Amino acid sequence: MKKIPDLRLSALFILLIFIIQTISSSVFPLITIIAINMGYIKNPNPVIMLTFILVFSIIIGVIMAKIISKRVLKPITDLNEATKKVAKGDFNVQIEEIGIGKEIKEMTHSFNIMTKELKNIETFRNDFVSNVSHEFKTPLSAIEGYATLLQDENISKNERENYIERIISSSKRLSTLSGNILMISKLENQEIVLDKRKFSLDEQIRSCILSLEHLWSEKNISLDIEMDNVVFYGNKSMVSHIWFNIISNAIKFTPNGGLISVKMKNENNWVKVVISDTGIGMSEEVKKHIFEKFYCADKSRNDSGNGLGLTLVKRIIELCGGKIEVESQKNIGAKFTVKLPNITET
Repeated sequence: MKKIPDLRLSALFILLIFIIQTISSSVFPLITIIAINMGYIKNPNPVIMLTFILVFSIIIGVIMAKIISKRVLKPITDLNEATKKVAKGDFNVQIEEIGIGKEIKEMTHSFNIMTKELKNIETFRNDFVSNVSHEFKTPLSAIEGYATLLQDENISKNERENYIERIISSSKRLSTLSGNILMISKLENQEIVLDKRKFSLDEQIRSCILSLEHLWSEKNISLDIEMDNVVFYGNKSMVSHIWFNIISNAIKFTPNGGLISVKMKNENNWVKVVISDTGIGMSEEVKKHIFEKFYCADKSRNDSGNGLGLTLVKRIIELCGGKIEVESQKNIGAKFTVKLPNITET
């Protein structure tokens, strides 16, 4: 059994052929009859007139068929030429989304989406290679340098353990960096959030806080948690990166004995999450750049990160249709307000 869209498209072409045949077989004979009645043609020979009508009807039909088919087949011929360009590696191709049938318009629209995605993949690949070559130099140089020092048989046990620890630290930094670069590059060239499902948002944030317990307990940081029960519809894995990055930053820049507050409210169709700390805060200049890729406010700090965490946070929030706001003062603390649209599954 054929699908309904296929039947609609077939019906459209049958209708076009019927219209062409009807017009070509009736227009010229009608003109001939009018000409005879008005006396322009006298004593017509039936055989000659029939032949004459038949020939001109065919000519008119061919002309009309050519005009209509050109209109109907143009999107298909454009698609054929565009496909050839894509096959040669040109992903900038976009074709006009026109056509008589709905299916043809959908086909050209789908093609345009495909070329955009292919272009995004190519951009993602180029960005990844560029970022990797730039950002990997420091940890790779450190690993190479300390590995070279380990070859010296005269170094002490403490020195050897120190070098090994630094190599492990640089390796972990490489692993984190590669993962972040891969994710941010992918999300920058993504417009649609996939794998959406319902999950408990407050439970997710609590799990994130517990996973970071070794960090905030070590610094004796107090927590003030107040969250509504919220069932959220979205990509659970992707959304979790928002809380992990913001909370881990709050822990990192909050001194011993400080306070971190996490509050969440469900306001109509919006979820509002406010994460604040009593940390070192940031200047107005730093606030302007914190969401920029690879930006680090203090490059002299070993724990300053790779400057991708908040870039990742902002992009995920944008893909979810939300927004993020930052309030902070130097040596007072910072407050991140995240608003996400909580739209139920349709």
